[in-house]
Amino acid sequence: MCRAHGDALIPLLLLLSAIILSGCSTPPLIPYSTETPPLVLMPASQAGVQDKRGRFREIFCAVLAKRGTALPDDRPCNEALARVGAEPAGTGLPVTLGPSRLRLVAAVVPGVGWDCFSDWLDLKHSGAVHVRRFGYDQITLQVDGLSSSAHNARQIRDAIMRMAPGSEAPRLVLIGYSKGAPDILEALVSYPEIRTRVAAVVSVAGAVGGSPLANNADQSQLALLRHWPGARCPPGDGGAVESLRPGTRQAWLAQHALPSELPYYSLVTFPQPERISSALKSSYRKLSRVDARNDSQVLFYDQVIPGSALMGYLNADHWALAVPIARSHGLLGSTLVDHNDFPREALLEAVLRMVEEDLAADSLDVDDLHPL
Repeated sequence: MCRAHGDALIPLLLLLSAIILSGCSTPPLIPYSTETPPLVLMPASQAGVQDKRGRFREIFCAVLAKRGTALPDDRPCNEALARVGAEPAGTGLPVTLGPSRLRLVAAVVPGVGWDCFSDWLDLKHSGAVHVRRFGYDQITLQVDGLSSSAHNARQIRDAIMRMAPGSEAPRLVLIGYSKGAPDILEALVSYPEIRTRVAAVVSVAGAVGGSPLANNADQSQLALLRHWPGARCPPGDGGAVESLRPGTRQAWLAQHALPSELPYYSLVTFPQPERISSALKSSYRKLSRVDARNDSQVLFYDQVIPGSALMGYLNADHWALAVPIARSHGLLGSTLVDHNDFPREALLEAVLRMVEEDLAADSLDVDDLHPL
């Protein structure tokens, strides 16, 4: 296929991918069923979730104020973070923006189909370049974009065990984007040998509770991503969509206790409707039949790890947070993916700094942790 024809197909493929998990029929997104564990929707504070939004806002805003204009997609902090309900006040403590003491490594597990289109994105790995300036690092753990969470959990385990064990405290911060979050949780439960190498776990727009969109989708729709320009993704075990169904995720959470020795964090996407890209409007409206508080792929309350610390709500749709389409495909960025901008590099630094602050709090004096 000549390049001109290939470029002409890209918008069509993009739209196709946007509706893969939307389904084409009109049954209820959450069908009637008695095959479900007992469920309850309650305030996060009553579900063992610690609200740390005030401190995260202080850290993220400090990072943006210091670095924002030198980084892509700079946005005022109060526009990047959404205020949902009564957000607690910050601590008032200064934010340390110097070299990292713990030298944490963000090990990112991406979402559905990532290995199908990551080459097409022409990634510059700017997040890793940015945080390395301060002694952190960022890597991507390769998993099958079309496989189940159980399959990918084994891949996460193998990738971690291949890393040379360090003599110091664990440095890996596992960050799960979208389906990457349940992939990580299954890995931690199924393979206890990796836990001593993990410092913390962060869900970022994670499909922790699945997505109702998956109920009306099937794997054959998702497999169309293998025809993406430059795709290099294997068919995998064909279980990705099943792993994203709410019934699957809720049953798994009901049957498996998360390892209590690790700290968990949740970053939730909660965009204003006008911040959702045109290509995602259809799936946003479909998911709004359940709850309009969604990022076009996942409901806001399904993104929280049970018993985690809630970092914050981000005013970004599902793609804007981690799929930088507009940076490498300007035409799409001005048309179909028209709200794809978000200060991702600053966000990654803020996440690592908050995790480091919490990890260091037990071993450092307050004056050492927050030097004036």
